[in-house]
Amino acid sequence: MSAASTSRVIAAPTSASDKRKAFRAGLASGKIQRMPGAFSPLVAMLAQEIGFEGVYVSGAVVSADLGLPDIGLTTLSEVAGRGQQIARATDVPTLIDADTGFGEPMSAARTVTVLEDAGLAGCHLEDQVNPKRCGHLDGKAVVPAGDMIQRIRAAVSARRDPDFVICARTDARAIEGLDAAIARANAYVDAGADMIFVEALADPSEFEKFRAGVQVPLLANMTEFGKSELLSAGQLENLGYNVVIYPVSTLRLAMYAAEQGLREIAETGTQAGVVDRMQTRSRLYELLQYENYNEFDSGIFNFELQGES
Repeated sequence: MSAASTSRVIAAPTSASDKRKAFRAGLASGKIQRMPGAFSPLVAMLAQEIGFEGVYVSGAVVSADLGLPDIGLTTLSEVAGRGQQIARATDVPTLIDADTGFGEPMSAARTVTVLEDAGLAGCHLEDQVNPKRCGHLDGKAVVPAGDMIQRIRAAVSARRDPDFVICARTDARAIEGLDAAIARANAYVDAGADMIFVEALADPSEFEKFRAGVQVPLLANMTEFGKSELLSAGQLENLGYNVVIYPVSTLRLAMYAAEQGLREIAETGTQAGVVDRMQTRSRLYELLQYENYNEFDSGIFNFELQGES
């Protein structure tokens, strides 16, 4: 068995350094990098198999998966742990939501070192007041621009791998207006941010105006049920955006399906009526690459794949 095949059994063989370089190359390619949210390593593996350029770990999804609202209740260790699990499973870059950096500027600096060690390709830090809230809810508040500049400078100063991407997110559009959001973004770039994530733009004209006002790579958030019109990846690429995330889509799809299935079982006493909506055993085994495990060590993994049962 080759070394690459052996390592794929334990984790994706591509190193964190190479995934960061690939992310940087993608940002400079002129082609939009599509990064669906992954709430588990298995979802990340599926995204890679389908052909997405990367995956995204949403703070809102980590919170929800822990049964918590997205109001800054998760910790650095919880978020980094989930990010590490997801990043190790894929050969494509993983971008992670680091909220406000989990504290003051020194905490933001530590956050970057922890996320680097966890194998992430980059993170974004936002300018909301801590505790934060979902970027598409009303009632947000942002810190003074000077405070966020300190947050970004601290994060950049702590970075050891120059290819690790530090993205600054601004939530100022809904609070101070679009022009103020552009001004903040440029100040964050001057502080060392590699990329800008502007939250809750309304329509293509706002995306276009923001692109014209900021000269570094830009990230667009296409979350459902929010304040932004849902634009296609092609539309965003034509507008000059470099990354698009679909942060909660896979969780929403999965939870809707899980709710429908559980209600069916509760009402009928059997899952027989929803089996045709389930991933099959053989498909799961294919995605998990069971055959590689069997080849890796037949003395331990000595099973044979069987048909559906």
